[in-house]
Amino acid sequence: MARKATFSNGEIVQANELRNSAKTLEEMQRALSVLLMAEGHMEAEKASSLLGISTRTLFRYRESFRDQDLPSRSTWGGRRHCLMSPEEERAFLAPWLQQAKEGGVLTVPPLHAALEETLGRKIPLSTTYRLLSRHGWRKVSPDTKHPKSRPEDQEEFKKTP
Repeated sequence: MARKATFSNGEIVQANELRNSAKTLEEMQRALSVLLMAEGHMEAEKASSLLGISTRTLFRYRESFRDQDLPSRSTWGGRRHCLMSPEEERAFLAPWLQQAKEGGVLTVPPLHAALEETLGRKIPLSTTYRLLSRHGWRKVSPDTKHPKSRPEDQEEFKKTP
């Protein structure tokens, strides 16, 4: 058997006020979703069929009515599954940043291994790339010519048949 819904006296008073001042069908249904179950002592299935809505909609109306005075709870956005806080990420990247400033060539595999060691578990390589991207690191392409190449020799070679 389902548990009995409980309503405070303040909710019942607000529901009566909303019922008396309702201008739309939804406002009336929202008020009656509370009143039928609180004062009429109806089961949810019977109240929802009387109002012409699904049981789930009845529960949604009751919940929105109960939470109408509370500030909006936005549940979307943000970093839900972060492994480290942004400050911890900056602290982790600090020695690597110093090495890069000194002209060292950084590759992802050693950085990835250090990150796994710091976290104490295996992580996908894409996580390391996303971490670097979040902090503004980018791939620097190597030069497109060999350091010992001589342009005049290359031009001379092109001229010979």
